[in-house]
Amino acid sequence: MTYWLLNLCFLVPAAAVLAAALLRRRRSGMRNRTFVLRLAGTAAVLLLLTAVFDNLMIAVDLFGYNPDRISGAFLGLAPLEDFAYPLAAVLLLPALWELLAPRTAALSEENE
Repeated sequence: MTYWLLNLCFLVPAAAVLAAALLRRRRSGMRNRTFVLRLAGTAAVLLLLTAVFDNLMIAVDLFGYNPDRISGAFLGLAPLEDFAYPLAAVLLLPALWELLAPRTAALSEENE
C-alpha cells in the first residue's frame, strides 16, 4: 500500500465530517465564510510548520520513508504524502468541534 492510499483512508472521512459540519452551520443560519477562512489560515500555519520540522527531522535521520511507497514528489526532503496528516487534522478537528458543540453556544458565538 502506498502512502497516498493510506492517506485517503483518513482524508476522505475527514473531508466528509467537515462537509457535514459546514452543512449544519448553513442550515442553522451561520456563515461558513469566516469558518473556512480560519481553517485555511490554520492549514497554512500547520503546513509551514510541517515543512520546516519534517525537513529538519529527516535531515538528522530521525525517520525516513520507503522509496517504493512514496510518489517521489518532495518539498525539500519531505515527501508530499507527509503533509496529509496536518491537513487531516485541520479538516477533522474543527469539524468535530463544530458538530459536537451545543447549538446555543455556537449561535451566540457567531453573533458576537
